[in-house]
Order: sequence, then C-alpha cells, then structure tokens
Amino acid sequence: MKQIDNEVKNCQVLLDEYEAKNMVPTNPQKLTFEGVGSHDVYNITAPFQQGHEEIIAGRVEARESEHSRIIFFVQDGKHWIQKEGAPVFDLQDPFFTMIAGEIIIGGVEIYPHPIREGDFVWRTVFYKGKDIFHLERFFQGPDGMKDLRLAELLDGQVVVLTRPQGEKGGRGKIGFIKIAALEELTIDVVNDAPLLEGQFIDEEWGGANEIHQLSSGLLGILGHVACFDEQGNRHYYPMVFSLDHETGEASEMAIIATRSQFLPGSTKRADLVDVVFSGGLVRKEDGTADLYAGISDAEAHKITIQDPFLKFE
Repeated sequence: MKQIDNEVKNCQVLLDEYEAKNMVPTNPQKLTFEGVGSHDVYNITAPFQQGHEEIIAGRVEARESEHSRIIFFVQDGKHWIQKEGAPVFDLQDPFFTMIAGEIIIGGVEIYPHPIREGDFVWRTVFYKGKDIFHLERFFQGPDGMKDLRLAELLDGQVVVLTRPQGEKGGRGKIGFIKIAALEELTIDVVNDAPLLEGQFIDEEWGGANEIHQLSSGLLGILGHVACFDEQGNRHYYPMVFSLDHETGEASEMAIIATRSQFLPGSTKRADLVDVVFSGGLVRKEDGTADLYAGISDAEAHKITIQDPFLKFE
C-alpha cells in the first residue's frame, strides 16, 4: 500500500501515524451472548438506554452465512441475553440514534438482485418509535448503499451522512447533507448529498458509523476506513474525524485502534482477520471512551481508549 494522492492519506499512512503515537488501549473485553445457539454476534452498537436498562443491538448469523438478524440484548451478569419481547429484524449491522424524541434503529437489508439470479442487493432501512417495542419502518435508502446515518442537531435540523458507491463514490465515500426535519428525507436527498473532500483514495473505501454532537458545535464522526492488501485480504480500521455542519468541512481522518489491540478471537474467513468494524463510542468523564466493535466478522469486543473527540471540543 503506497500513498497515491499527496492530498489524501491512505490506510497505510493513517496506520503509520497512529502507530507513531504509541497509543495503548486498556481493558480489552470480548462480549459473550447467550441464547443464540452456535450463531455469531458481531458488528454491535454501543449500549443505549431504554427505560432502566442498557441495550445492545447486534448482528447475529451463522458462521457460513451472510443472512443475519438484528437482536436486542440486555446484560445479565457477565453475559448478554436477548431482551424479552423485543423485535427481531432480518437486517445486518445495526445502529441507533434519537431524533425528535424517538429512537431510530437502522440496519442493512439484503434482498435478491432483480436481474442477476443468485446475487443480492443491499440497502439501509430505518425504523422509529417511542422505544424498541414500538418500531415502525419509515424509510429505506437507495439500492446498493450501506452506512447511511442520521443525527439530530441542537436546533432540530437533521444531518444525513451517505455512502454512495459506483460512479459517484467508487468503492465507497462519505457524503453529507442537512435537512430541516426527518420528513424531508428522500431518496433524492440521499443521492444528491455532496461528497466530503479529501478522505479516501479510489482504491480504498470507508463509511460513517456514528455521529456525536460536540460541545464545540462540531460533529464527531466515528467511522471506518478499509483497503485490500496484495493478497486480497481486507483491512478495516476504526477512525474518527470532525465535521463542521455549517460549512461541510471535515478534518483529517485518524485511526483510533487496530485489531491487535483487542483480544484474540475467531474469524469468519481467512481474509477477514484484520477487520475492526466500528460499532459505537461511549465517551466518559475521565477523558477516555469505550469503543465497541465487530471483530473479524465473527465476534463483538470493546476496549477503552483516549477519547478521540476531545481534541475537537
């Protein structure tokens, strides 16, 4: 992996910059889930509050399959168990946010390709409700788009982060647009969102996973940057950057952890060993943050790192 564009830092440069900082995460943990049989749970959200309980949504699937479900879990001692009465969705890669007093739950839906027999297409879909027990589907993104994310600003406007692929986004780049309210969200709005500049070389890709409102007025974006090596193995790194929602200007990306800093574990396939898929970040008052992540498309882990958004506050 070589630096191809002097204005855009590729995975290797970002990785070199991170490793030069000699950052040492602490408290690595593997999250364990009961009641799912032999299925894997990975690409989890960070915990979020529902009533008096903390909930984690996770991607649950058989090791040899890509057909997954989103299941909601609560902690029971050292383990996480399925929340009784909570819905189950036939989706991948869950995420959540709060908009207009309602919880928004999203995920990736796969469905048969309309033309190519045996192939699948994907899209990001959204549900909303007063809690996870009253969720109703209200929007589906463009065909072929993952990593579509929403967040409410302090003034009630809604930030939309997109990730087109193909002619506009190549292997996957992040777009940004702002709308007055959730009711203005349409396929055209998503497709028309301008791309953020200077983030990914054409041979690599990435996306946003979570949006944090910072005290400075900036947005802290937790995402991932990814690439292939010469052997065709995938490398996914959790990264962050800040976004000025008034100007659309984004800071440089920075990797915040690597696979080796989590506990050893299983992998779905040999080419997915070095995959860390950012699930969520819980910021803490002591200047640290817990990073929740999917590991090697097979497990759910967390580590404690220095809060990567403090520099943007």
